[in-house]
Amino acid sequence: MNNWELQQFIGKDNLTVSEAMQKIDTNSYGILFLTDGNGKIFGCITDGDIRRFLLAGGKMDSMSVDAANKSPRVAHSIEEARQLYHKKNYVVIPLVDENEKIVDVYLGETGDNTRKERNSLNIPVVINAGGKGTRLDPFTRVLPKPLIPVGDLPIIEHIMKEYQSYNCNEFHVIVNYKKDLMKAYFADNENDYNISWYDEEEPLGTGGGLSLLRGKFKDTFFFANCDALLTANYESMVKFHKENGNVITMICAYKNINIPYGVVEMGLNGAIEDMKEKPLMSFLTNTGIYIVEPEVIDDIEDGVSIGFPDIVEMERQKGKRVAVFPVSENDWMDMGQLPELEKMRVKMYGE
Repeated sequence: MNNWELQQFIGKDNLTVSEAMQKIDTNSYGILFLTDGNGKIFGCITDGDIRRFLLAGGKMDSMSVDAANKSPRVAHSIEEARQLYHKKNYVVIPLVDENEKIVDVYLGETGDNTRKERNSLNIPVVINAGGKGTRLDPFTRVLPKPLIPVGDLPIIEHIMKEYQSYNCNEFHVIVNYKKDLMKAYFADNENDYNISWYDEEEPLGTGGGLSLLRGKFKDTFFFANCDALLTANYESMVKFHKENGNVITMICAYKNINIPYGVVEMGLNGAIEDMKEKPLMSFLTNTGIYIVEPEVIDDIEDGVSIGFPDIVEMERQKGKRVAVFPVSENDWMDMGQLPELEKMRVKMYGE
């Protein structure tokens, strides 16, 4: 591994959580090793560490060391790295010299399957596919948004295959705009998906169509817009949802944006209270993917158009438990935008 590649796995001790998250995204292995001023490894931080830190009340501008594991596993030889890698199913093992400085990282041998087997969730999936997809105009004048191709498959099929990797094979699809094209595509699909269709007579928004599924479920289900692909750990999401007794868990992605200007905060009579040069702004954005309990459907009126975020607020106002599960922005692709479609194609199929 050359030095540039190695540096993708190494961060300084003065990184913020937000900066650590961005660097983790660049190496795509979900981990960053932290070093002190002398280059000695003293900790590691994963996307899971960051999530637990944020859920416990931590902030994106906190120091990454506050969220880090201070006892990282290291190897002093390639043989030791191989033993650790296979014995404990680690994804990355740092190799260090006699001064505990990282000289390389072990990622497994060529041909190793470093991806852990996904446990079966076997949870129903509801996909809201009834919208007109105006953000993808003019393509959606010809095809419904879910059938817009990304590489070899349409948007909705990419989404369904991700759920199937967790053995979630029961699909309930709410349709309206160009619904006959949707049904015709899957009628001829060689993969023979298990789909139940629900026709909206009138547009019911991003949440109102759930009323068509009243009485269909006795337990937890996924609910997703047809333009959101998530590659995060679904098992962790469901575990969080159930352990906290949520009726709705909203999956949200942290977005990090560098403001290309100096930002000034103004006080009384124009006094300058603070100045930041090209600051990094971090915020949570709704991915349009939720984990839901069936009791929520009982609170939705028949035939009434309503957005699902409004349903979330309605449940919150009733005193029911609704919560956020944060993921990295690298784990979410909003396929309702043309630039994102190309990014997704490159990510999944390469240049």
